[in-house]
Amino acid sequence: MTLQQLRYIIEIARYGSINEAAKKLFITQPSLSTAVKELEAELDITIFLRSSKGVALSAEGIEFVGYARQVLEQSALLEQRYRHKKLTKNLCSISTQHYAFAVNAFVNLIKNNHTDEYEFTLRETRTHDIITDVATLKSEIGIIYLNEFNQKVMQRILREHHLTFTPLFQANPHVFISKNNPLAKQSCVTLNELADYPYLSFEQGHYNSFYFSEEILSTVYHKKSIFVSDRATLFNLLIGLNGYTISTGVLNSDLNGSEIVAVPLAVSEKILVGWIATSKAQLSQTAKQYIDELERLIMQYGFTIVSLEPAN
Repeated sequence: MTLQQLRYIIEIARYGSINEAAKKLFITQPSLSTAVKELEAELDITIFLRSSKGVALSAEGIEFVGYARQVLEQSALLEQRYRHKKLTKNLCSISTQHYAFAVNAFVNLIKNNHTDEYEFTLRETRTHDIITDVATLKSEIGIIYLNEFNQKVMQRILREHHLTFTPLFQANPHVFISKNNPLAKQSCVTLNELADYPYLSFEQGHYNSFYFSEEILSTVYHKKSIFVSDRATLFNLLIGLNGYTISTGVLNSDLNGSEIVAVPLAVSEKILVGWIATSKAQLSQTAKQYIDELERLIMQYGFTIVSLEPAN
């Protein structure tokens, strides 16, 4: 087993394709396939499951990639320490629901990065895709929420994918509305007061289950509903159409501007925001730094970090 083989495995896992990984690695597809088969034979494990659609990590493969990342990280640190080389390219992928604080933490992670080269990926995407990304190691970390309504279903799905949920903070629901909205100066608003305003939410594609909704109270009827796919569009429509959406109440004026305000929503629901990761692999140092940055920001926003054991 060589470090080069470990790099090959990680690249294939990233792209889900031996052909695509071969292009990025500047080697031929047959050479890359041979290297993988030789490693699998040497260790007597199956790292990738092959099909006509490409390759996917096996359960053994997911665990193997976690260890491979740690080995390569340690190798890079050794080289830097004893050969005075610069750190190798830093890699990190995050998938998240549409939270400004997740983006803000990502920005700070990159600003604090001390390598000359890096390749980071941030996916603001649908709930089902976040789970799939983390389960297949396309992303190391996913940011989602649980509440009383979706918790049992979501935790079952996470268990089926060998994922763990670690709480970050608990929030009282707020509505995001334009600062010019007639309700903007109220100390709180009710669902009845919002009934005549357009309700905006993030569409979930083929997996449009109430349990995958990014907004709580997903089963509540709305006279006027608009589905969007990105945060910028949602905020533009909040302003342009005097609409509203339901979220944690965490706003960042640097990223969202000053035209949107958060007003508490008069409901008894709670939102438990946390991160998910596979239970079969260890997090990279960069992923751990991202979590540290998330926690620092959350405390800066005035929330208390939830100190609970990870939920399986």
